[in-house]
Amino acid sequence: MVSSRVRIGRWVAAARAAQRRPRVDSLGQPQSPESASTRAALYVHWPYCEKRCSYCNFNKYIPRGVEEGAMRNCLVTEARTLLRLSGVQRVESVFFGGGTPSLASPHTVAAVLEAVAQETHLPADSEVTLEANPTSAPGSRLAAFGAAGVNRLSIGLQSLDDTELQLLGRTHSASDGLQTLAEARRLFPGRVSVDLMLGLPAQKVEPWLRQLQRLLYHCDDHLSLYQLTLERGTSLFAQVQQGTLPAPDADLAAEMYQEGRTVLRDAGFRQYEVSNFARNGALSTHNRTYWQCGQYLGIGPGAHGRFVSQGAGGHTRDARIQTLEPDNWMKEVMLFGHGTRKCVPLSKLEVLEEVLAMGLRTDVGVTHQHWQQFEPQGLTLWDVFGGSGEVEELRAQGLLLLDHRGLRCSWEGLAVLDSLLLILLPQLQEAWQHRTPSPVSGG
Repeated sequence: MVSSRVRIGRWVAAARAAQRRPRVDSLGQPQSPESASTRAALYVHWPYCEKRCSYCNFNKYIPRGVEEGAMRNCLVTEARTLLRLSGVQRVESVFFGGGTPSLASPHTVAAVLEAVAQETHLPADSEVTLEANPTSAPGSRLAAFGAAGVNRLSIGLQSLDDTELQLLGRTHSASDGLQTLAEARRLFPGRVSVDLMLGLPAQKVEPWLRQLQRLLYHCDDHLSLYQLTLERGTSLFAQVQQGTLPAPDADLAAEMYQEGRTVLRDAGFRQYEVSNFARNGALSTHNRTYWQCGQYLGIGPGAHGRFVSQGAGGHTRDARIQTLEPDNWMKEVMLFGHGTRKCVPLSKLEVLEEVLAMGLRTDVGVTHQHWQQFEPQGLTLWDVFGGSGEVEELRAQGLLLLDHRGLRCSWEGLAVLDSLLLILLPQLQEAWQHRTPSPVSGG
């Protein structure tokens, strides 16, 4: 019998070799309904951080000490249980998020990947991403994660201005961030993503654009731009409410976003999603699953999932949330094999709403074939949107396209997607209530 260590070694060697294969841009390519029901992405939540950032309201905890062995065993147990419950036969990608998963040991990452590989098919070229903060990810530690099976990194850079980093409560400096980024690119060439925030209090357009230009000298082939959202319960929210910090300027943030995406387009990046940019085919496989409304399993405290419980004889897609608090989550996993706190069956209309809202975040949009996977009864995109005066006006304004390919935003439309959805989602709801599918698709 082959030992666990040998199996991990073989899988890791194959995964490292897969890094050197050319990447294929398959965003928007439909899968058959049969394959879609047996495939999934896997999200693993590591809930611990060294410090809570001033803007963050994610499910994270600052512990005095972590019983990592217990956490590891529970992550493995829950992964096994939910994979069996889902009936998933192939895991397309694994994403270790948090929290700060780079604080976990590489052994924990390897144990979860080994459990997944034992329960289902985990191809050697599956994307395995780890989120890392610069202060918890020196080069030697990143190399150890690579040896454990990670083949893609997402670096939480956030800013290249030390004053802004202090405002955000980050534990690293701009210099630390760039050093970590250089080390990550050396270890994972072509497979490193960085985050940059915009719309901070008192932030100005030109200095921020200089940060972005500077980052272009150091970054790899994937970059995400995120606008700050003031979340109730965070330190930054309280400071703005109390007047000790100015409120972020929405108009300036919009200008930063527009100027930033233009800079990235000119630098050869494709804006393949509202906040995500890639060149040389370096699109995120894992995030693509979310945007295409594929199945994904959420493992760990507070993780979210969307899948059909085929192993339990289910036929309805469920929205699942795991228990938030780590100690309670671990107790439930030890008692029941998983810590699912909430499981809500989604109606067909709710699924279609997600298909529309998530699909339109991408530059591909929602193709006719993809829509048909979720609405096989004949209510087409033409039926829903083809006769709408409001949609026709959006098309005339150059914000929306509806044609033989499907429904999608233009480059200008992606920047105002939220306002478009305020029109499109009610249109879908009304068409669903009065659906009389047309016998012929087209327009």
